[in-house]
Amino acid sequence: MDLAFFVVHLQMSLSDYYLLTETEKLFIRKAHEQKFMSDTTWTRNAVLNAEANVNRGKNKKFIELFPKKQARADKKYNENAIAVIEEMEQEQGKSWVDKVFQANGMKKPINEERRN
Repeated sequence: MDLAFFVVHLQMSLSDYYLLTETEKLFIRKAHEQKFMSDTTWTRNAVLNAEANVNRGKNKKFIELFPKKQARADKKYNENAIAVIEEMEQEQGKSWVDKVFQANGMKKPINEERRN
């Protein structure tokens, strides 16, 4: 039975089979089992996703099989950027905020405190 498994699934010759130890055979079987389970899981997920998309209601969003994940933020970069902005605000004030609003063609919002 073992020989048949190794010949059919791994295209192993008889001489190669006899060179393997029992421990190696067990590791190969376990790796093959894990690959089979992984492939089966991916197939199941693909079928369930396809079925959900086929039976989705009108104007419902298409469900992606492999949704894109947002990249992790670089903490060091963000901390450095915040430090630079705070340093700039101490030296020049918050005039850069006005420039951003002006460049985008927007009016600067007025706080409730200023209205009164």
